[in-house]
Amino acid sequence: MQPPLTLWSHALAAFLFGMLALVQFRQRGGGLPRATLIVALGATALWALAAAGIDARDPITRVAEGGRNLAWLGFIYVLARRESAEPEGRWLTAAYIACALIFAIATALAVGEAAAAASNKAAIGDARIAFRMLGSATALLLIYRMQAALRADERGGIRAAALAMALMFFLDLVINLALWTSTGISDGLVATRGLALIAFAPLFGLAVQRNGEWTLQLSRNVAFLAISLLLAGVYIVVIGLAMSMIGQVGGHNTRLAQTAFVFGTAAALLTIASTPWLRAWTKVLVAKHLFSHRYDYRAEWLRFTETLGAPGDSTAPLATRVVKAVADVTDSPAGLLLIARDGGLERGAGWNWPDDNEGPSGDDARLHAHLAATQRIIALDAVRDGTAPAEERAATPAWLFERSHVWAIVPLLHFDQLTGAIVLARPPLDRALDWEDFDLLGVAGRQVASYLAEERAHDALADARRFDEFNRRFAFIMHDLKNLVSQLTLLARNAERHADNPAFRADMVETLRDSAQRMNNLLARLSQHHGGRGEALREVPLQRLAERIATMRRAQHPVLVTGSTATNALADGAALETLLGHLVQNAIEASAADAPVTLNLVDLPATRQVAVEVIDTGRGMSPAFVRDRLFKPFVSGKPGGFGLGAFEARQLAEAMGGSVTVDSREREGTRFRVTLRAAAAVEQAA
Repeated sequence: MQPPLTLWSHALAAFLFGMLALVQFRQRGGGLPRATLIVALGATALWALAAAGIDARDPITRVAEGGRNLAWLGFIYVLARRESAEPEGRWLTAAYIACALIFAIATALAVGEAAAAASNKAAIGDARIAFRMLGSATALLLIYRMQAALRADERGGIRAAALAMALMFFLDLVINLALWTSTGISDGLVATRGLALIAFAPLFGLAVQRNGEWTLQLSRNVAFLAISLLLAGVYIVVIGLAMSMIGQVGGHNTRLAQTAFVFGTAAALLTIASTPWLRAWTKVLVAKHLFSHRYDYRAEWLRFTETLGAPGDSTAPLATRVVKAVADVTDSPAGLLLIARDGGLERGAGWNWPDDNEGPSGDDARLHAHLAATQRIIALDAVRDGTAPAEERAATPAWLFERSHVWAIVPLLHFDQLTGAIVLARPPLDRALDWEDFDLLGVAGRQVASYLAEERAHDALADARRFDEFNRRFAFIMHDLKNLVSQLTLLARNAERHADNPAFRADMVETLRDSAQRMNNLLARLSQHHGGRGEALREVPLQRLAERIATMRRAQHPVLVTGSTATNALADGAALETLLGHLVQNAIEASAADAPVTLNLVDLPATRQVAVEVIDTGRGMSPAFVRDRLFKPFVSGKPGGFGLGAFEARQLAEAMGGSVTVDSREREGTRFRVTLRAAAAVEQAA
């Protein structure tokens, strides 16, 4: 008597396949070979019915199984001949004939096994199982060849039928492999086959539905999960077979050997499965063989917009999220933002990028010009091997070319204007960029460029509001100044009449002292920027200027002057003194009381420039603060600061044709360098 699970599973499978055959018989036309599909579905229903009503081990059931295999093989052959984009060769027809002969021999051996003597049954049974395994493996290869040769636009029920047939023959292969290593078929294997048939029926139903005209949409996540489950099933079967073989040859140490094998293989599998490379390779394999496109554009765009607009609990700024969003598109592990400014590219925020000092230099202007003109993504591997266009190779800066992990440069375009670029690191699975990468990265680059442009507009608006607030405060200060001026005017007028009165003179001194104190307080609330004077540039001896600044500050903090003593700069003396005063004051406030601040004078004859370095060993600044906040107005690292010192210093230096750069390390100190034109160079040019 059949076990209940075996009986009902095969009976239900027979009913489902019988209904599918009836549906196909009643339909007319369609996309599938109608006659051969009806025969194959009917043969499968008869075999399942025999397995339920008689026994899976009975010769009649095995003959029915052989008929089922031959029917499906015929369906595959007809489908391949009709749907193939290329004509079938004679060798392929011979392969179908050979597979049919293998199934026929396996069926004949099943009949011979039933009629053979008891001493010969085992040998004939082994031969039958071997031929069935060979036939199943050959059928899988033919199915793969058939679906690979389908037209590119064929995405309907034909592929669903191919998947269902592949799963059915793969299950036959696994079951026969289990039989090969054991003494007979168990009730559990028989029941498993019936349950699997029930699971395969919906796939055949998709093939029959509307005669293959319905488009099967399988998401990448589901495909990835299905392959993972399939591999897990194969792993379990292989482990079971290996455990059985170890049990036969293990002797007294069987249990120890089986335990060691299970734990060893599990550890090795987990180690391999946890590598990013394997996950990336599996995703590429699934996309390449199961889908017409590499990317699931809907899923990629949802993830992209979520990273940009919904950072969740993350406090990462927009620039960092922008880099991460673009890098996630290609599974790149790191990225760097380059910001377009004044015809060049400046290093911006990075995501998982090494926090070093290497970045754009003098040759970044060519990269900026090339990206702005061509608006094309640069593949660094093509640049390195010399296959990229000559102008692309010439535009790639050395600091990117020499880093082997740099993979691509994506321009960020907003209204066809270059706002920056994103440098992507090489993904775990190394590959060349293709047309899908270029298209998707190009769209992503334009999208993030709009986000960055919007952020800049918000920053500009915020700066304008801060200036409005500053002007409002200035209006109050002007009112106080007007009162002070009125008071001093009155004092001067009364002094003409009461200058000889000692009491008046005492009051006058007290009033002047109070007015001076109030004016000092007002000046402390204002920036000391007097850039509107517009004085002409002249030769300024830096040694004399540095000594004067040091002398004025030494009562407050130790200040040293070092370096070249005969260094003269072409500058506005008052503006330069104000500039250096800001930097020295910042250095004093950042340093310990006994840690001197150094003014170092540097002569740069190679570039016809001179420099003044303000060096301290104080608390220093982080790279993120230097990059994003140091030179922005109204951003200060000191409580109550206006945040105008460094901003004003850069403005004053640029007005004199110079520049201000900074090198800082947290808890190590800061070095500001003010670079100006040398006065000697101007005299030589004249």
